[in-house]
Amino acid sequence: MKVQNKVIIVTGAGGGIGGELVAELLKRGAKVAAVDLRQEALDALKVKLAAGEEFSLHAVNIADRSAVEALPESVRAAHGGVDGLINCAGIVQPFVKVNDLDFDAIERVMNVNFYGTLNMTKAFLPGLLERDEAHLVNVSSMGGFLPVPGQSVYGASKAAVKLLTEGLYAELLNTNVRVSVVFPGATATDITKNSGVNAPASAEADEAAKKFPMLPASKAAEIIIDGMERDKPQIFTGRDSNLMNKLYRLSPVRATKLITKQMQSLLK
Repeated sequence: MKVQNKVIIVTGAGGGIGGELVAELLKRGAKVAAVDLRQEALDALKVKLAAGEEFSLHAVNIADRSAVEALPESVRAAHGGVDGLINCAGIVQPFVKVNDLDFDAIERVMNVNFYGTLNMTKAFLPGLLERDEAHLVNVSSMGGFLPVPGQSVYGASKAAVKLLTEGLYAELLNTNVRVSVVFPGATATDITKNSGVNAPASAEADEAAKKFPMLPASKAAEIIIDGMERDKPQIFTGRDSNLMNKLYRLSPVRATKLITKQMQSLLK
């Protein structure tokens, strides 16, 4: 689905890939409803993009089902019917093993990453089905198909997004709604800070981070919108995501040992 003159909702729009998705969509002539938990981040984005009536702000906690259920009316008031939804919002967990992770952190990650995506999908899918053409994009993660020690619950939440999206793809094959799942690799964003998680700090951690070449968030957004416009069921952003997907399919044990070795110094 070409995005020009379409109304697209983007969650997690306050920064990172989400903010760059908004910028890319506006550049391609779309109208955008930007959704984020943080009003101040949305306000800053609007100033940065110098956007007008084609851009609306919606400060909503996507983990709050009641708040999300009220969102379609707000978006329709700003733009009319909705043609596309990009569920990009997500948070990571503290960099610790499951044994050391408390249930509050576990529930927070699952509520935002999985239930937030499900809440938005349930709220907007009925409207998408009424459009002549529409597109649903859910952002999973490289950690959604590859186990990453120290981010096991985050990975589980993103694996749930992966399977949910693939199930939706199958269910909607004979409809006007196209469905894509995105697997970003290492991307230069503030997701750790915005998740309220302290990044591991040590010489070993800095050295390990160098092994994960960071894709600029703007490039990730461009790849995602290109994939959306080409109706691609799976969209991989970053060389690492592509390579690890192939390696994990070929040899899951080898891929797991490789990522474990690279993550070792990041674990508390």
